[in-house]
Amino acid sequence: LGVAFAYLATCILLGIGMNKLPRDHGREFAHDGGLSAGKPRGAGFVFILVFVLAALVFGNVDKEILIYLILTVAAMMTGYLDDCAKVSWGELRKGLLDLVIAVMTAVTMVNFNGSDVTFALIGETVTLNPWVYGVLAVILVWGSINVTNCADGVDGLSGTLTIVTLSTIYLLMNRSEIAQEFSYLILLFMACILGYLWFNAEPSKILMGDAGSRFLGILVATAVLIAGNPFLILALSPIVLVNGGGGLGKLVLLRVAKRLGFQIGDDSVIRKVRFPLHDHCK
Repeated sequence: LGVAFAYLATCILLGIGMNKLPRDHGREFAHDGGLSAGKPRGAGFVFILVFVLAALVFGNVDKEILIYLILTVAAMMTGYLDDCAKVSWGELRKGLLDLVIAVMTAVTMVNFNGSDVTFALIGETVTLNPWVYGVLAVILVWGSINVTNCADGVDGLSGTLTIVTLSTIYLLMNRSEIAQEFSYLILLFMACILGYLWFNAEPSKILMGDAGSRFLGILVATAVLIAGNPFLILALSPIVLVNGGGGLGKLVLLRVAKRLGFQIGDDSVIRKVRFPLHDHCK
């Protein structure tokens, strides 16, 4: 019932409310980024609220999961407010907000689950210093939020890759009987993403925007941390990490060079190299 509700509610609400969402302004640095201009964006606001409602009604939400739901909604809202803004908030403001959410996620993780890290390849579990674990968890969550956001931009790409990652985590959680309640939340969210992809398949009618992509990143990071094996993200999200991470790295280089006063022309190597990788496939 929960899965059916999540899927159908997402489809119905997006179909009804699509034209009430803010419009995309195109992407300055993306190849053919102007093609998305004018499309409704911010669909994440809809399917994430459906997910939270489904979790509260059909799931067994304890204190820890409730905190994660609040933090993921906070990540969604920062993205949605940026989607609605006529002028982008800018990378610095969004990066700092993501950092606050990442810190709160790490603190919650350590408080409820300790600081054990499992190395699946050798079958060993190591207990890290809580402060070291917390710092590494912050880096993981912050990085996941931003590389997933950077990977968005091609019809169906971000949502489909996230479903592949989350479905694998879901199977691993159920096989090892860990985090059963959280694994059910993953199942609910995959149903919401499938509802969104009905409208986002090529040619897309709607975009998830920062409201959705930032949420995807924090959910994937939280899932691998709860599974006790943060290194899973390297095995399950390599395309997202390389694609979004490459684009993020290029953007950082351009911004730093500009701050330092270096002139980077259109014929420079940095501008000619296409990152994210999905620009090659556009």
